[in-house]
Order: sequence, then structure tokens, then C-alpha cells
Amino acid sequence: MPRTAEINRKTGETDIIVKLDIDGKGISKIDTGIGFFDHMLTALSKHSGMDIEITCKGDLYVDGHHSVEDVGIALGQAFAQAIGDKVGIVRYGSARCPLDEALGDCVVDISGRPFIVFDCEFTGDKCGEMETQLFEEFMRSFAFNAGITMHISCVYGLNDHHKAEAMFKSMARAIRQAASYDERFKDQVISTKGVL
Repeated sequence: MPRTAEINRKTGETDIIVKLDIDGKGISKIDTGIGFFDHMLTALSKHSGMDIEITCKGDLYVDGHHSVEDVGIALGQAFAQAIGDKVGIVRYGSARCPLDEALGDCVVDISGRPFIVFDCEFTGDKCGEMETQLFEEFMRSFAFNAGITMHISCVYGLNDHHKAEAMFKSMARAIRQAASYDERFKDQVISTKGVL
């Protein structure tokens, strides 16, 4: 059964369409109006293997906050819909990804219980036109709407671009692992409760 979803989210601040295929080939088509955010979402798609299409028309004349947060909400909703009942998935995933001097670390549990721990200190206010404080906003919005527990950090690093990209890549690889199937549990949900 295909693990795909499409979410349309329209508010007074943003108009977003997200298409997601968890079992894709890492193909993306991203246009949020924020170049650096597009770069990070493209990396998320490529390294997770998920096909992701996102178009976002947001109130960028205000700032990027509404666009980034709402893309996180819509992408998280798409993931929750596409992952379905979670039967047969590995559930847990972890990855560490370096980018030059920076090291990103991410551990996820596709648990149905959303939570996030975000640990990264940026030295600048922006990467390109994206405010660095919005990385945490995106991660939180995604995790809470996807139903994922996620602990994500930059273990160390100097360059803010490298820190952010290392975290997005580690997130991608952790999700790829957690969403993959475990043949030993193909007819089960890996939980003592029997549901997630």
C-alpha cells in the first residue's frame, strides 16, 4: 500500500500544498519563498529518500515565521497520514551526520506521542534570508504534527549553515531508518500496547 499523502493548508497567513511519498527516491520540488529553507527541505527529501513537493505562498512581507511554522505543520500532517497505522515499521531511528566541522545528531521515535528536544546555538541571526531561530520552530511544528518524539542537536560546529544542514541531514536519516519496515514484525506494531 503506498505511503503517500497530500495536504492543503490555507490560512490568513499562508497557502500551502504538500505532497509526500515516504517510499520515494528523494526527489523534491520545493518553493517556500525562502531560499535557505528550500535548501534544507531539499536536503531532507534527498537524504530521507522521501519524495517531497511543497509550495508555500506566505506573508513574507512580515517575516518568515508563519511560512516556516506552517510548512512544518503541513509536512508533519502529511507524514502522519502517510505513515498510517505504523504496522511493521522499525519505529526508532538515529543518525549522526557531519558537515565539515559541524556534527548533527537526531534520534526519533514514531510513537504517536509528539515531543521535541532541540539543542543548537547559532552565532548569527540568519542563514541567507532565514532567521536561525526558525529552525527550531520548523522542527517543533513538524514533530508535533507528525506524532514523532525527536531529539535533535548540533553536537558542535562553527558555521551556522553547516550546523543547520548537519541537523537536517541527521533528521532525514533518522526518519528514513524509523519509517522503514522490519520484516520480523511485518504484521505487528512494535509496542507493548499493540498500537502507536
